[in-house]
Amino acid sequence: MNGQVNRNSRCKKVMTRRRRICKMLGWTAVLPIFIITAASIMLPKMSFFSNATRRISYYASTTEKKVSSDNSDRPQKAKQLAVSPETSDNCDWKLILVNRWNPLPDNYSTELTELSNGQSVDSRIYHELQNMFDAARKDGVYPVVVAGYRTAEKQQRLMDKKIAELIAEGYSNTDAKKEAVKWVAIPGTSEHQLGLAIDINADGIHSAGYEVYNWLAKNAHYYGFIRRYPDDKTDITGIYNEPWHYRYVGVEAATKMYETGLCLEEYLDITK
Repeated sequence: MNGQVNRNSRCKKVMTRRRRICKMLGWTAVLPIFIITAASIMLPKMSFFSNATRRISYYASTTEKKVSSDNSDRPQKAKQLAVSPETSDNCDWKLILVNRWNPLPDNYSTELTELSNGQSVDSRIYHELQNMFDAARKDGVYPVVVAGYRTAEKQQRLMDKKIAELIAEGYSNTDAKKEAVKWVAIPGTSEHQLGLAIDINADGIHSAGYEVYNWLAKNAHYYGFIRRYPDDKTDITGIYNEPWHYRYVGVEAATKMYETGLCLEEYLDITK
């Protein structure tokens, strides 16, 4: 009897050990599949974050003078509306979107026409610009182009100057850089580098600034220009109110934006 009990006890122990071994083997067999499955899920995500990092790095500088353009401080609304000039099939040259989150297309170049005061613009907008100025003068308003096409180097000098001004006002170096990008476009993300944007002011003799701004606000769309940075669109454009900054988009698009109150980002978002 005792022998039978001992045999049963040994059998139970053997079975217990076998079950443990089977469990171990089972997990061992499943483990490679689990690792492969996990890798197939994680690798694309890792690639996504790597690509995102490279895109953000496009805007960042390797020197102290440049200003970072990390997408993390970009308003959510602007994230939804932004259209990349490199990927949008609907954007022709007049509607290329350039802002803090959409840099100039690679290898972008344009033919320039120099104005009488030394400023330059894209040759394709020269006649409309002159027609607009002629019409303004007939109405007793005398505008002048104070800024047209800019090189990346010129844009960087403006950025450096703005940062220095803010530091002089009491901002820390870090805060000055963050604030400066709200007033001055980061080099590579300025419409002035397209040659399609102009800063317009009064001649200071026959007209005052507010007279020019008022006339442009009411009439610029007839000639294909839009006020690019309205005071109620900062959360979308990323730039504070600039009543002097106008951008050529063509008469059709400018008229639609004027009638609907849309800025360029919003217009592209609903027409893409």
